[in-house]
Amino acid sequence: MQDTRDTRGAPRPDDLGRGKHAEAGAGSGRIADTLPPPRTGVAATGIAGMALLGYVILSSQGLQQSVLYVLGALLGVALFHARFGFTSAFRQLVAVGQGAGLKAHMLMLAVASMIFAPILAAGAGLFGVEPTGYIAPIGVSVVVGSFLFGLGMQLGGACASGTLYTVGSGQTAILLTLGGFVVGSVLGAWHWGFWTQDAFNWATIGLGETGLGYAGGALVQVLFIGAIVAVVTLISRRKSPPPVSRKPSAQGLGRVVRGTWPLWVGALALAGLNAAVLVVSGKPWGVTGAFALWGSKIAGGLGVDVASWTYWAADPAPLGQSILANATTVTNFGIILGALVASAIGGTFVIHRRIPPKTVVAALIGGILMGYGARLAYGCNIGAYFGGVASLSLHGWLWAAMALVGTYAGLKLRPLFGLAVPKPKDSSC
Repeated sequence: MQDTRDTRGAPRPDDLGRGKHAEAGAGSGRIADTLPPPRTGVAATGIAGMALLGYVILSSQGLQQSVLYVLGALLGVALFHARFGFTSAFRQLVAVGQGAGLKAHMLMLAVASMIFAPILAAGAGLFGVEPTGYIAPIGVSVVVGSFLFGLGMQLGGACASGTLYTVGSGQTAILLTLGGFVVGSVLGAWHWGFWTQDAFNWATIGLGETGLGYAGGALVQVLFIGAIVAVVTLISRRKSPPPVSRKPSAQGLGRVVRGTWPLWVGALALAGLNAAVLVVSGKPWGVTGAFALWGSKIAGGLGVDVASWTYWAADPAPLGQSILANATTVTNFGIILGALVASAIGGTFVIHRRIPPKTVVAALIGGILMGYGARLAYGCNIGAYFGGVASLSLHGWLWAAMALVGTYAGLKLRPLFGLAVPKPKDSSC
């Protein structure tokens, strides 16, 4: 199996023309047995930048936003060290039946559901917020949006959370995906009124708001998750995919800051941190809403009347506020900087400068598809899939199903852009 790391041990951005996947996630390749020394200069610069931005947020926005910024940094550290992927997990399951990544998702979703349930039932959080879950309608918009997102993941080389933490760890190619994400999010916000009309939305079902209650709904969902794990296990046994190698590059306490965490540790960390975001902000962790805000502010600065769009008509206030007043924005900034510091301490921070033209095109197209799809589907792999399922909303499961269909389509298109597809003897792509 070809190593997907460069000479410094850094995870490559997905498919930089070498036919290998590098979104850090389950099965994204081997971890070098010996990591290079820490990038102390980069780490120091990252820590200084993180502290400076933290001071600005605290002084201008207050304690609540500052806490969300810190939680974002912790999310960035967890995502990086666990190499917790959504793009790779979906790809490996569809292509070769490797279910390790999806099983980690199921653990994360089961734990998050059990933590979210009492929080949502109590309806009381910190800073006077009333926690509410991500409950969205089931309908055409989710079907189309999540399909486009799944397809876009396989071309863009990362999901929403993956885009942020791989940018932080020096993956310059993913900046193109991020740019496409912002453009697609603005287009989705522009078309929001069309896709969310009543004719396209059939029912809004949150298990916690049924006769089951939050406790019963969480229990039913955990049992359903168990059934999914059983099916994935059966698929893996029938297809006999190659094992996933995730060798730690450090031992003992050093593995916490230098090595690759087990997937189950990443799953538990992300579940707990998402619940913390819910308690502090009143909403589960999200990512792409900030992209729509950033892009809409840019469009507004260019003279576009974005405030008249249905997406912003109900609450235009964020358009006139600092982006640091937006909870999702400060969390995103924290993820990028947290991953930057973590990758520098781990010695894997490397800026990649050579990006094949086909990869540039794939990254931009993939980002646009994901940005547009996330708006239609009421969120991305974090807001709709992770946050929606943890909130006991059935739209989260519809998102997952259609994203898998989109992944299948994306696998068919990847070779057109020189991107590899996992093979029966090598699931590292």
